[in-house]
Amino acid sequence: MKKADVFEFFRRLAEDNPAPETELAYVNPYTLLVAVVLSAQATDIGVNKATKKLFEQVKTPEQMVALGEDGLKRHIRTIGLFNMKAKNVIALSERLIAEHGGQVPADRDALEQLPGVGRKTANVVMNVAFGAETIAVDTHIFRVSNRTSLAPGKTPLAVELKLEKVTPAPFRHHAHHWLILHGRYICKARRPECWRCIVADLCAFKPKTLAPDGKAVQAETDGEGNEKAPAPARAARHAGAWRAGGRQDG
Repeated sequence: MKKADVFEFFRRLAEDNPAPETELAYVNPYTLLVAVVLSAQATDIGVNKATKKLFEQVKTPEQMVALGEDGLKRHIRTIGLFNMKAKNVIALSERLIAEHGGQVPADRDALEQLPGVGRKTANVVMNVAFGAETIAVDTHIFRVSNRTSLAPGKTPLAVELKLEKVTPAPFRHHAHHWLILHGRYICKARRPECWRCIVADLCAFKPKTLAPDGKAVQAETDGEGNEKAPAPARAARHAGAWRAGGRQDG
């Protein structure tokens, strides 16, 4: 994707959703870390249901250790791999107490040393809790980056490094959220909803998916036959589709 198109790609996503946020519920950096660890191979909605009562009772590593592994399992048994995740959460809580004074370190390398915490989890925590310009490449971001040709790569790390290189400075802080929401609600795995995508004309994916009525969305062209960016009115109709569509994993 050309540099100017990359800027326009993010500009439109930013205009549509100026202040994107994680869909995981949390109350502080520690509960965010726990929620992200629990979210592996699980939906945010499922995690939020499991942690609603948990986070009313537990907000610190000390409280989690006091709750214990069996107590934690009772809260999260509806989440996939809950036995392993409970073990990791207790272990990382003990490490935070022993090595970081009970605080979540604002350092990616330190986070990755905690049980159950990989680069993707560390990147989410760094971005959401501490405002770092990190991009956590999950299945949605990996798909969007390759399908659109925004930042193609064969591995999540390759995509992450490419995104860090091509994402314009004004959009680096929220890039992670814009891309994950776009992949989750518009650029879905089985059937991307190209007909309501506000960056469809910038995307390399072909052929574009038809609308449910079977009619393709025709791109507007200028006097020389070149595709134009969606007009404001058209963009407004397609904007916020992820909000209207509800939570759906792609």
